[in-house]
Amino acid sequence: MELGLRGKTVVVTGGSKGIGLACAQAFLDEGARVAIVSRDRANLDAALKQLRATDGAAVGIAADLVRADAAAEMASRAHAALGPIDVLVNSAGAARRYLPEDLNAAAWHAAMDAKYFTYIHAMDALLPGMAARGAGAVVNIIGMGGKVATPIHLPGGAANSALMLATVGLANVYGPKGVRINAINPGATMTARVQEALRLEAKARGLTEQEVLAQGQAKVPMRRYAASQDVANLALFLASDKAGYITGAIVPMDGGSNPVL
Repeated sequence: MELGLRGKTVVVTGGSKGIGLACAQAFLDEGARVAIVSRDRANLDAALKQLRATDGAAVGIAADLVRADAAAEMASRAHAALGPIDVLVNSAGAARRYLPEDLNAAAWHAAMDAKYFTYIHAMDALLPGMAARGAGAVVNIIGMGGKVATPIHLPGGAANSALMLATVGLANVYGPKGVRINAINPGATMTARVQEALRLEAKARGLTEQEVLAQGQAKVPMRRYAASQDVANLALFLASDKAGYITGAIVPMDGGSNPVL
C-alpha cells in the first residue's frame, strides 16, 4: 500500500531507542525525512549509525523535552534541518516504575514530567506551524497503563491517562485547522522498558525474569508481546493520508489482553 509519506518531514521524540527508533526507521523506509530527538547525544549518535537512511534524510537533535523552551528550540532546529514538519510521533519520556511501597510525591511528579509534559511540550512547539499550514498529523504513543492500572506503574499510568485526554481534546480543537491527532496504546512490547518491568515483577513475586515473561505472554490472546515494528506499522498508517478521516482515536494495541471498551 502506498502511504504517501515520501518526502514528508517527521519528528520522532524518543527516537533513539525502542519503539521510537522503530518508528524512525519505518518512516525512512517510506521515503520520509526524519529528525530523532533524545536527551542523550551519545544515544542519538548510536541510533543514527543504526538507521538505514540516505544522506541528509535522518538527523539527531538533543533536547530535554521536560523543558518547554528546549522543545521550542528542538522545533526550530528540526525546521532548519528538514523544513516544515508534517508529522510528529511522540515516543519519549518513559516514566519509571515503582513498587507500591516505594511511591512518594516525587515519584508522581517525576512521572508527569517524564511522560506527560514531554509530549505536551513537543505538541505545543509543533502544532501551531501545522495549523498555520492547514495540514499535519500527530501520533502519541502512550500505553495501556493509562486504562488498566497496574501496581508497579501507577504514576506512569496516571500520566498516560492525562495524555489520552489531551489527545482527544486537542484533536477536537485542531481538526478544523487540518491537523489530525491520534494515539496508540501499546501493551507489553519487547523493549528495555519491558525488561525493567520483568525485573521488578520477578523481584516482587520471587520468580525469575524468564518465568515472569512466559507467564505474561501466555495471558496474551496472540501469545506473544508486541515487537516495536508492530507499533511502528500502525504509526505509519495513522500519520498517512490513508487515515485522513481518523482523528481523536485511541487505538489499543495489546494483542487483545484487555477486552475493555
